[in-house]
Amino acid sequence: MASEQTVPPMRGLPIAFYGTVIHSLDANTLEILQECFLIVDDNGKIQKIAKDTPRSKINDLVVESGYTPDVFPVKYLSRGDFLIPGFVDTHHHAPQWAQRGMGRDQTLLDWLNNVTFAHERKFEDPAYARRMYAACVAAGIRQGVTTTAYYGSLHGEATKVLADICLEQGQRAFVGKCNMNRNSPDWYREASAQDSLKQTEDLIAHVRKIDAEGKRVKPVLTPRFAITCDEELLSGLGRIAANDPDIHIQTHFNEAQDEMQFTRQLFPKFKHEADLYDHFGLLGPKTILAHSIFLEEDEISHIKSKGCGIAHCPISTSTLGEFMMAPIREYLRRGIKVGLGTDVGGGFSCSILDAMRQAFIISKARETFSKGADPALKLHEGFFLATLGGAQVCGIDERVGNFVEGKEFDALEIHTIDAERNNEIGCGSLGIVTPIEDDDSVETIFEKFLMTGDDRNIVKVYIGGSSLKR
Repeated sequence: MASEQTVPPMRGLPIAFYGTVIHSLDANTLEILQECFLIVDDNGKIQKIAKDTPRSKINDLVVESGYTPDVFPVKYLSRGDFLIPGFVDTHHHAPQWAQRGMGRDQTLLDWLNNVTFAHERKFEDPAYARRMYAACVAAGIRQGVTTTAYYGSLHGEATKVLADICLEQGQRAFVGKCNMNRNSPDWYREASAQDSLKQTEDLIAHVRKIDAEGKRVKPVLTPRFAITCDEELLSGLGRIAANDPDIHIQTHFNEAQDEMQFTRQLFPKFKHEADLYDHFGLLGPKTILAHSIFLEEDEISHIKSKGCGIAHCPISTSTLGEFMMAPIREYLRRGIKVGLGTDVGGGFSCSILDAMRQAFIISKARETFSKGADPALKLHEGFFLATLGGAQVCGIDERVGNFVEGKEFDALEIHTIDAERNNEIGCGSLGIVTPIEDDDSVETIFEKFLMTGDDRNIVKVYIGGSSLKR
């Protein structure tokens, strides 16, 4: 068990980049900056962004920023290279890392009982937890995920290990222990509401001990869903939230028809799930609602008024049991915060690029079934959901999510051209991205990466200015 730790030291800072920078200003605005000069200071924050800067002016900008030109490191990005913000995964079950791809033919509740709970039970062994969580977090970073909202298992000690590993590896993370004291096998159920609350409070204290300022890792209350929590447990979590305004909350919300029917049976006095969670004080601007597939009009208005965010998980909701399509276009129309989630292991991939592509497919299906009333997501909207939208859902968009002076530098350095192969055969794409041709515009190269690139094109991952992928 880790004792008090510190955020990993900044590596190679300050540093500057010169070349193409791509980010979202909002859901409707994609900004592509060419000949952009960007400085990251020694605290890992963006000190300067200078658009349309001739290369001859770089030394002047270096001096203006308080540095010495001859020794200040500037990284020049070649054609086909660019910077984008780090990806944000708003919904991820870390203990399901080793069960991805299993149980495709089962409904949600059957999948939990037949596959998931037995696997999560293994995390009662902290050594097993450390081994699996280390692989899980490393894979996320390799895929360019700079922030993740994690569900742990119900085990308090194992979830502390997850928080330790996130800090050790440098990933920005929200870490929560699942609360569940009923409607699961007796071998995977907490003894009582009080036991669950005690372990939750212990986890919160641990996370705040190892990262007192919350620079990288924060605790999050995690009632798995209402089905596995009795009223005493939900009330206790609501009290923790009321007494701790900095705490985040995450839960599953209107995910599947069988889940919703069972919830109504357990809580018949509530109109719907929004009414239920609000009654227990668990809805607010720091709440992340995963899935949100079948909301009634009153529920949409309710979560909008509370400022909740939605974790859209298109892979799991379209491949597990029934095919389900969240009304993302309507949420965006209403100004509700939306980001993408991999939903590992209901989701078979830990890649936000894969989640974004599946979101395009799901939105196209909704457009068809709605007879055009819900237009499909555009490319720039999917990219927004993967970056700034996810940061908004997690309540960290004032710190990360795009490139603004004063924000922390969470970024991915993308390369699409293998220069050596390109010189040999004239068609040297890096990895399996669509070949980059001589007449391709920056916009075309960006689209090719989003739709056909993978982690081989993510050559560097920066979190708070630190380079975590080599």
